[in-house]
Amino acid sequence: MTTYDSYVAGTAVPSDRYVHTVSTSAVLADVFSALTLKRRLDQGAVDSAEATDVVVGRVAAADEATVHAATAAAAAAAPIWAATPLSTRLALAAGIRARLEERHEEFVDVLIAEGTPRALAEWQVAGLFDAFGEITVNFCAGQLEHTTQLGPRTLTLRRVPDGVVAVNPPQNAPAASALFGVTALLSGNAVIVRAPRSAPLGVMYALRELVVPVLDELGAPPGTLNVLCARPSPVIKHWLASPDVDTIFYTGSVETGFQLEQDAARHGTKVILELAGNDCVVVWRDADLALATEALAECFFGSGQICMVPNQVLVHPDVAEELFDRLRVAAAEIRPGPPEDEGVLLSPVLRGERFFTFVRDALAKGATVVHGARRLETDGTPSDTGLFLEPTVLRIDGLDRADEIDAVRHETFFPLLPVVVCEPGTDAEVLAAMLAHVTANPYGLRNSLWARDPDVIERFLTSVTRCGLLKVNDSHIGFLPFLPTHGGPGRTGGAFGEANYPMLRTTRLQGVSVAVGVHPRAAVFDAYTRFRTGRQTHAVHGG
Repeated sequence: MTTYDSYVAGTAVPSDRYVHTVSTSAVLADVFSALTLKRRLDQGAVDSAEATDVVVGRVAAADEATVHAATAAAAAAAPIWAATPLSTRLALAAGIRARLEERHEEFVDVLIAEGTPRALAEWQVAGLFDAFGEITVNFCAGQLEHTTQLGPRTLTLRRVPDGVVAVNPPQNAPAASALFGVTALLSGNAVIVRAPRSAPLGVMYALRELVVPVLDELGAPPGTLNVLCARPSPVIKHWLASPDVDTIFYTGSVETGFQLEQDAARHGTKVILELAGNDCVVVWRDADLALATEALAECFFGSGQICMVPNQVLVHPDVAEELFDRLRVAAAEIRPGPPEDEGVLLSPVLRGERFFTFVRDALAKGATVVHGARRLETDGTPSDTGLFLEPTVLRIDGLDRADEIDAVRHETFFPLLPVVVCEPGTDAEVLAAMLAHVTANPYGLRNSLWARDPDVIERFLTSVTRCGLLKVNDSHIGFLPFLPTHGGPGRTGGAFGEANYPMLRTTRLQGVSVAVGVHPRAAVFDAYTRFRTGRQTHAVHGG
């Protein structure tokens, strides 16, 4: 059984309490017994050595002293790491990528043990190759400093690190999100990561096995990266109150994120938010429906518990019936099962009550079920007590009706895809109605279009600006080098949300002038004379 202690100032810090990871396969076999065992292990009532057949690892539960020590260690390391040459910091990305290449299969196995289906674990790891790849890292590095010579002055615009960045990854995909957050190291920040108690093992594996060894090889000061597992509320309160924490990178619910944004403003702390998505996919009448259906089925991956999956569809009435026929087939092919099995894409959902609340609300307001809306057992058979939710497609006729339905208005985080058939009309009328709906969306993560008409594509790209990423005729969730994976305004990223590269978002823009032979008084009072002379010279030469 793998054990990870807290990691503070370059040292493992043990605890008298540990959070245990019970394999998802054990939970599927007997949910009550497995979760009871986990609770007793976490309470210290059972020796973990007696449960090695179902327990795959444990992580130390950090106490208050450890939380405070991590902040102090990061504050001590931050100025030293910030002064490290950029070339060395960029070597960190190359080193992490190299270790990913060496240990990706082991990493995938850890993610599977925590419940991520194999195909989605492999997708996450592949996305991290892009996040730490040369194309993405070099683009961000190129934004860190720009210098120009103007007479006797060397003028520089540079981005300087915030200092100490505290990262709070989500309960879903925490390991990949933690690695995404620690790209803040590349711009010279020291980082603290709080691993969620619900799934700490993957976070600890990713940072201790893939990042820490590279930092050690590069000679980073102790405290450059600190990792601990603790309850979120007291840790975040400490981060807000601490003068040593400059930036909090928070991923979680909209309500908690917005409250954190207000609290951070009062404390003078910068906050970067990754909250929710309610992504819209527009299917135009000339779309390749076979490929569009593949992209829409991504809604069901991981049982919809991925913030960036499609959450709602607007379809042109001319192709609606064919799209529904295709979606019935596609939804039926998404199956449950143990996460280690090839082809499994659904994850167990222990608390599915809100899923059925969304469905009932939609049906009461005129929607119809095209497919799904049942619980499933691990083998795919319908059951009132199954741990899986059947991929569900809803039909909604008319945009006016859609605006009243909760599953359209809000992120659902379930395998639930509402498809809105737009009202008939001219192409101009239908497109205008679709774009009005998309641009009114208070969420801003990503949106997609499936269309061939270049005028429709151009109109979409011109009109839809309040989101972090746009995709046209492409996978909605597929990662791409160079382009951002997260971020956006509104209920996705708060008042200052935008496409998110943590390497850049955890820095501040600064201007620098280095002069030789400049007379300060002349620099102040001769400026207007130079301005007038420049204008007169320009006029004489016919400008």
